[in-house]
Amino acid sequence: MTPLVVNGAHGEGGGALFRTALAMSALTQRPTKFHSIRGAMRKPGLNAEDLTYLSALAVSCHADVSGDEIGSSEVTFSPQRHPRALDQRFDIASHEQGSVPGSSLIVLGSLLPVLARAGSSSRVTVLGETFNNNTVSYDPFERATLAVLRSLGLYAFPTLAMAGFGFGGRGEVTLEIEPSALQPLSWDKRGGLVACRGVVSIADLPGEIADRGIDRLHEVCASHGLSGEFEVVPVRSKSPGVFVTIWAEFEKGAGCGSALGQKGVRMEQVVDSAFRGFLEWYTSDATLDAYLADQVLLTAALAEGRSEFTTPRVTRRLVTMAWVIKQFMPCHLTIHGQEGYPGQIVIEK
Repeated sequence: MTPLVVNGAHGEGGGALFRTALAMSALTQRPTKFHSIRGAMRKPGLNAEDLTYLSALAVSCHADVSGDEIGSSEVTFSPQRHPRALDQRFDIASHEQGSVPGSSLIVLGSLLPVLARAGSSSRVTVLGETFNNNTVSYDPFERATLAVLRSLGLYAFPTLAMAGFGFGGRGEVTLEIEPSALQPLSWDKRGGLVACRGVVSIADLPGEIADRGIDRLHEVCASHGLSGEFEVVPVRSKSPGVFVTIWAEFEKGAGCGSALGQKGVRMEQVVDSAFRGFLEWYTSDATLDAYLADQVLLTAALAEGRSEFTTPRVTRRLVTMAWVIKQFMPCHLTIHGQEGYPGQIVIEK
């Protein structure tokens, strides 16, 4: 087939566009030619995180690939077979020297909807960051993202072998992905509150820091009439670190907030930062928080039937991903709402 040409600078113009288009190329077997990759970002071109994801998909689809090098703005990806299961290990830092930023959870989360259609179980290990601000991190992924995906019929089970805190963190996560029959997600209303939970993941720091975090979680939740179950989880790491996650589960809804501890920042401030992110969703009537809406969009688009969910804030990433999906397959994917404001996502196949 003639390759589909994708402008990597469209919309948000970042890594989510590139990863979504690669996943769709693998799933539809449509050769794809990218130009202006990450063209809207401060640092355009392929980075180590992109190359790790590209490498994994290329193995799964036995794809012909050109342009796969750091900084490249043009890539051609031509799958030679439908996705097959993987049992491999990938290291984000292998593509560059020194401290390399890149989330192992972004790579694994992007592989999920592809490998779930591979027909047999996969086991993929990725070395990279596992806990950081403004990106997918292990605890929100394990506790919230995978729980919502189970409602879509997608089953995966993570194991954290080593935590990697912050920029260039050297952590290790393994994800076992089962072949899954996807089903639509009909979450137009939350229903009742099922549970509120929180976790403080900590490595090589005094225990009283984690205890203060738990105490603060109880305080901020009580101030909003919430009671929750909170736990401290010691993790292995090559460097000290602490990460706070709080999430709530409704009958048909989920959302979370998280924050990474920083040098010189009190533990109470870290908890407050995580709670502010959580409140954006919790105090709305949306069924999924803004980041979960991004993370489940592709899987929902692959399920036969009608999916519906709401978000407190339509992100540019969500709009961009929807545009990419519609380039590859016919589906009615509609986002009701303006960027930056509450929205409703409806998908019909």
